[in-house]
Amino acid sequence: MTTARPSGFNELLHFPVRLTIASLLVPAVHVEFSYLREATGLSDSALSKQLTSLQEAGYVEVRRTGRRATARLTSAGRQALSEHAAALREMLGNALDTTPPP
Repeated sequence: MTTARPSGFNELLHFPVRLTIASLLVPAVHVEFSYLREATGLSDSALSKQLTSLQEAGYVEVRRTGRRATARLTSAGRQALSEHAAALREMLGNALDTTPPP
């Protein structure tokens, strides 16, 4: 395990709520705002704030049609999430592969 942050580590995505949102968006084309709200347990305003942060970074696209809103992970967001996951694996090294002594 190393103490330095490897290349690809992403402070914005490392925040647990934003990491959860990005992870929820990976397998879908567009995800309903209401689903994200329920899955994260966030209020409408808190979820909107987190989506805005991800949107400003270019990681998420939000579409609004009337009262309906959906979000999707952009290709930049997918790349950033992939790089962040690789950085976390690098930081952990084989720490999770070993069994702690009794």
